[in-house]
Amino acid sequence: MNSSLFNSLAEFADILGRQPNADADVALAAKERNEQLTKPPGALGRLEDLAIWFASWRRVAAPRITNPQVVVFAGNHGVTAQGVSAFPADVTAQMVANFRHGGAAINQLCQEFGASISAIDLNLDTPTGDFTKGPAMSEADCIYAIQTGWQAVNPEADVFVAGEMGIGNTTSAAAIALALYGGVGNDWVGAGTGVDAAGLATKAQVVEAGLEANPSARQNGLEALRCLGGRELAAIVGAIAAARAHSIPVILDGFICCAAAACLQHSAQNSLDHCVAGHQSNEQAHAALLAQLGKEPMLNLGLRLGEGSGAALALGVLRGAIACHSGMATFAEAGVSEGA
Repeated sequence: MNSSLFNSLAEFADILGRQPNADADVALAAKERNEQLTKPPGALGRLEDLAIWFASWRRVAAPRITNPQVVVFAGNHGVTAQGVSAFPADVTAQMVANFRHGGAAINQLCQEFGASISAIDLNLDTPTGDFTKGPAMSEADCIYAIQTGWQAVNPEADVFVAGEMGIGNTTSAAAIALALYGGVGNDWVGAGTGVDAAGLATKAQVVEAGLEANPSARQNGLEALRCLGGRELAAIVGAIAAARAHSIPVILDGFICCAAAACLQHSAQNSLDHCVAGHQSNEQAHAALLAQLGKEPMLNLGLRLGEGSGAALALGVLRGAIACHSGMATFAEAGVSEGA
């Protein structure tokens, strides 16, 4: 399966409906192994569930994590003309340079947890359209970004994390959430890069204006992505879908990443089964978005940085889960008596 299989959003949606599933037989084998390990039943809590989930997607009862991949996608948003961010759009390109020189938080976390990292910028010199005046992207532009994300996934990776960078993209994510889950603008906007109370009120008005200008986005995942998203969100959508095609488990990052993931879930039921939520961010609407996705966060540390940072931290937890599951001895191997 490759990106040449879709040249329209309708074709991409068709692919989403034909994605591979986890291996139920391997899940059973991993569960049976877990029950034989030298520990009381359930003593490792959620780590046990994570290991079985991971094994079922990697199709190996005792898997290892040897090649985690992190890709940070960057895009600029025309909606910043509405005064929704505390930082200028130039910061996006400056941070891409920082990622490439190893100076960002995500670089340190990738080094610590053994993940490769790359940064991909998507036409930063040409921001998406201001979605209060019409669609953020044409269908061709949206498909280009989805394909960019798809092609960024290494088929040999065994875990994937999508990070993002884009001044204005919390506004875009809030608009997508409003389109897909309803409510009012205030339900979904947050501080983002650090706007004040007046800035929050502006963001709420802007996301409501965006949905009013793009009524086709309502309750339509891929239309919400096209009309209200950005190229980096579309690239995340493509990357998550490509990871599913390669049976690569995904750790979701914060509010923006989860808004992109929501576009997938709205387009194809169970399309996020290969994903876990790395953390609950400090962006005020992230908890509500996770609830809509049916994802329990692995961590809750008050982060709101983006970049994939929360998911990269959760990679450390997943590594621990897999190390215990695949490395521990069984009662028989260790010569330890099992409990009654």
